[in-house]
Amino acid sequence: MAQDFWASSGFRFLARGPEGWLVPGDDYLRHFLARPELAPPPEAGPGERHLHARLAEKPRLAIGEADLAAVEDPDARENWVEFLRFRDRLLAAGSVEACYVGEFRRPRVELAPPFLDALAQAIVRGLLDGRADPWLARAGELFFRPQRVSVEGGQVLAADASTIEAYAETGGFGNVGRLLRQQQTPVASVKMDVLNGENAPFYFLRDELFSFLLDLTPGREGAAALATLLGLWVGHLTGARVAVEPVARVDDERWRWHVGLDVESTALLNALYRGEPVAEEAKARLAALFRLAFADPADCAPEAAGRPVYLGLAFRADHLLRMKPQNLLVNLPLARSS
Repeated sequence: MAQDFWASSGFRFLARGPEGWLVPGDDYLRHFLARPELAPPPEAGPGERHLHARLAEKPRLAIGEADLAAVEDPDARENWVEFLRFRDRLLAAGSVEACYVGEFRRPRVELAPPFLDALAQAIVRGLLDGRADPWLARAGELFFRPQRVSVEGGQVLAADASTIEAYAETGGFGNVGRLLRQQQTPVASVKMDVLNGENAPFYFLRDELFSFLLDLTPGREGAAALATLLGLWVGHLTGARVAVEPVARVDDERWRWHVGLDVESTALLNALYRGEPVAEEAKARLAALFRLAFADPADCAPEAAGRPVYLGLAFRADHLLRMKPQNLLVNLPLARSS
């Protein structure tokens, strides 16, 4: 029996299209209506409640300016504008993947980040369907959840940023912990475990807690899992078959192409490629490095043919890492037909 996980992704409300991409149904749209950003709070006005009820009944219902103007709270009204833009673009695209890929082929990205993250989560969940691999699942979290990275003694550990913030505020005990902290009552900290061979089976019991640390050190399971998933992501969204493996450094005199998987690594790799001086502190923030090779040279652009592509992943000075998997769609040297 396949292991289910990430119920928050809404994956169970998606169907497979003929090409294997994920087709949204009404229930997939309804699961967004249950999110805190759209579910009316107790103090919501009748206009907001009415709009929510209508869309909960008919998620594809056309909504006009007058309907939006009736929403009393301006912040809630803006949330509805963003949701409807997302809904209409998703339905027009016909699949989660087509919507995601199409958004980054536009002159300007217009979907709000939470919706882009939701699409990425659904895509990764689909890639992992039927794979009961805790390391792949934990690596998949990087595609849609920011991380906090620590480096000590050469070991690179990634922890879910929101989980760390919640633990800092509540000690991991929710509203009760928050109240105790406000009253300055000592609260025992909740330990976030590094995913390893002993505790890996428990990932699927704690998948929505996002409470495992991932070891991204080259040679460890976490780095290998992320490399595998990056390859699956490229293949699924572009059709190009690639192999991705972790590396400790770029040792290549014929280095020709690289892709930063976030803002920090893009700047770092660009500087190194141009031979510019880079501070050791900046180099130390390169959390992971990968080498990508095309299985079929025809999938690669001529200017990079026969050469590996290096992928970098780095964290900011405040140790926040926000991976941008869309960079693989935009910056990879793909042949035009891919």
